Amino acid sequence: MASNEIQFPTYPDIKGKVVFLTGIGQTGDQSMWGNGAATARILAHNGARIFGCDLYLEAAQHTETRIRAEGGEIHVTSADVTQDASVQKAVAACLEKYGRIDILVNNVGRSEPGGPVEMAEATWNAQMDVNLKSVYLCCHHVLPIMEKQGGGGAVVNVASIAGLRYIGKPQVAYSATKAAVIQFTKATAVIYASRGIRMNVVVPGLMNTPLVGLLADKYAGGDLEGFKAKRNKAVPMGHMGESWDVAMTAAFLASQQARYITGQKIVVDGGVTSSTG
Repeated sequence: MASNEIQFPTYPDIKGKVVFLTGIGQTGDQSMWGNGAATARILAHNGARIFGCDLYLEAAQHTETRIRAEGGEIHVTSADVTQDASVQKAVAACLEKYGRIDILVNNVGRSEPGGPVEMAEATWNAQMDVNLKSVYLCCHHVLPIMEKQGGGGAVVNVASIAGLRYIGKPQVAYSATKAAVIQFTKATAVIYASRGIRMNVVVPGLMNTPLVGLLADKYAGGDLEGFKAKRNKAVPMGHMGESWDVAMTAAFLASQQARYITGQKIVVDGGVTSSTG
């Protein structure tokens, strides 16, 4: 479904909120919208002020251009969210630009193939950094800001159903880190519940995003159409989801309509994890 066919949800309380969002760019088909870009677009549509970062500045600027063309308020920068100094610099830049952070969306992730025997230690370590350490570092720097400024805050992390079950391809580090993100979310949410800060996690299933082409190269020898057909078949609803499904869930969790929800995961997978197939 094209984005112009989707009715974006409306959350009046998000208007004017400052969003710090990681992974706002995308790799792959630039005509599509990745999870981070789509989330930024929906939040901007609701009047939020977006501060986005990405490892690749050009990718971040592509999203920035598209959202500004629709009248959205957005500023982007490059950041390596696996490095403490880089995260600290990006957070400081957001504060300099907007003065506060109300919503944090930890969207960075990357999957590399391999089991524990085949996977090199360097690959394992890189997966730990990208998928898990990035969440810790952003929370490490943003949570104290949310607490100090008052008024609470909302954190939305993005995991994967690979953290819940085996989904048909060897990606042991990705699975382990995404499971850890889910538990990190639950534990941290309890710690900060009394401080007015909510933290939840979106758990996407098989999504048709710009990354699918790269995944086909890694796991299906470049057979994109065959890879898509296999993924569609694996979903009880008969087709992959889209970035908009992830983004709309993230926007809901960031809004006051989810004001009494914390420490929870919302699985967005078309029924995959409820199936024995």
